[in-house]
Amino acid sequence: MGSQIKYFSSVSDGRAMRTIVGTLLAATLLAGCDEQGKFAFPTANSANGTQAAAAPTGPTVERDVEAPEVFSVTDQGLWDGRPSLGGVWVAHPDVQDPERVIIRNQDNGKFVVGALFRRERDIPGPSLQISSDAAASLGILAGAPAKLNVTALRKVQEAAQAEETATETAATVQAAPEVSATTLDPVTTAASAAIDAAAPSTPKPTPVAPTQSSNLAKPFIQIGIFSIEANANRAAKQMRGAGLAPTVKQSKINGKTFWRVVVGPAATSSERSKILSTIKSEGFTDAYAVSS
Repeated sequence: MGSQIKYFSSVSDGRAMRTIVGTLLAATLLAGCDEQGKFAFPTANSANGTQAAAAPTGPTVERDVEAPEVFSVTDQGLWDGRPSLGGVWVAHPDVQDPERVIIRNQDNGKFVVGALFRRERDIPGPSLQISSDAAASLGILAGAPAKLNVTALRKVQEAAQAEETATETAATVQAAPEVSATTLDPVTTAASAAIDAAAPSTPKPTPVAPTQSSNLAKPFIQIGIFSIEANANRAAKQMRGAGLAPTVKQSKINGKTFWRVVVGPAATSSERSKILSTIKSEGFTDAYAVSS
């Protein structure tokens, strides 16, 4: 009977001990969470668990920066194919504290941000173990190792630049020098008077290409008839770019003005065929020979 009492006493003590250990473990996990219930990863201002410096006053912008001095490793990673909880994460045996990291697949360039945890060193396989969500984001198949780079991240806060930029712009506008009217000096006045007194120059006529004699009945190639002059001029410019000499001719039919663009005249039939071939290569496939 005494031995039975001792046995039940030891069993009760073991159960009590496990209850105490479980309670302490839960308290430890809760202590590592922030007020939203998430893991409280260190920031750039609170490395090694120290209290972060006071945030700068005014509007701030928070962004992630890589911190390879905290943790960085490039090695083979593996997803064992089993569904996993906890979202996107990666585990490595050299991790001391949970971190927020960027995980890059070196094989296809994909990356994802997730959590970094510690794994046991004696577990077989590559040193980096990833979750099912991480594998899906990185394009990694079950049981297929991939080269991964894992680098720690830190959040930094920067003062917003919008107000400063607006202030600088306003100051620049206010500091702009005023423009005032002043009297021209005698030299400038005399020069202006001389320019005004000068006789208006007669514009030089546009040189006309010399008319080339041709024995052909239809020495010109007409590339099109346009109802808008700008379109005709654009087509003529394209012909000049192709090394041809176009002419824009204005005509009227039933009171409506239109513009024809022709190229020529060609001296021989072989020259006309060459011109027609060049015009069609420029996209005017319906061009044809005309008399004028």
